[in-house]
Amino acid sequence: MNVVSVLKSSFLSGICIGIAGFGYLSRPDIVGSVLFTFALIAVVNYKLKLYTGTAGFISRKEIGHLLLVLFGNILGCAVMAALSRLSVMPLQETAQALLAEKRLAAGVFNGGMLAIGCGFIMTTAVTFARKGNVLPMLFGVPLFITCGFPHCVADAFFYLCAPLEYWAENGGTILAFYGVIVLGNFVGCNLFRWVAGGNPE
Repeated sequence: MNVVSVLKSSFLSGICIGIAGFGYLSRPDIVGSVLFTFALIAVVNYKLKLYTGTAGFISRKEIGHLLLVLFGNILGCAVMAALSRLSVMPLQETAQALLAEKRLAAGVFNGGMLAIGCGFIMTTAVTFARKGNVLPMLFGVPLFITCGFPHCVADAFFYLCAPLEYWAENGGTILAFYGVIVLGNFVGCNLFRWVAGGNPE
């Protein structure tokens, strides 16, 4: 895939995550966690590019490709985060109170370590979905949300939804924390093949 195709695919993937994020911010409970599964179902069936659905299947030479995917994912999330500000629901306040503040309170190291769990779940879910088994996908997404494992694309949407005033006060901390989450997800996505050897498929 060329750069434009990758950006288009990853952008649409970010849109899917953002839509699911709307649902979770509206119902930040087990119901919202289940609704969030829509995003991965759409990404897998449309064969879109998602950071955590790509990181566990690439070679070292494709790191630039992976970063391009993440950039497109964030762009899609940014569009949906902008739309969230048109909603009558208190999405910005929920994003700050239930997500941004809880994430940051965990600390950078803890957040990065927890992100490994999300990466492992996502690669496992995508591996089985490619074989026609959707159960790990249906259970995996609510599982990583319930466990509080950060997902770098979902978190991009949640952070971008937070009030601008919150960003003005905590922007540097958020960016540093986010970088560690991206790295933690990458480790988790590759954990199976690093330990067991070979691709998960």
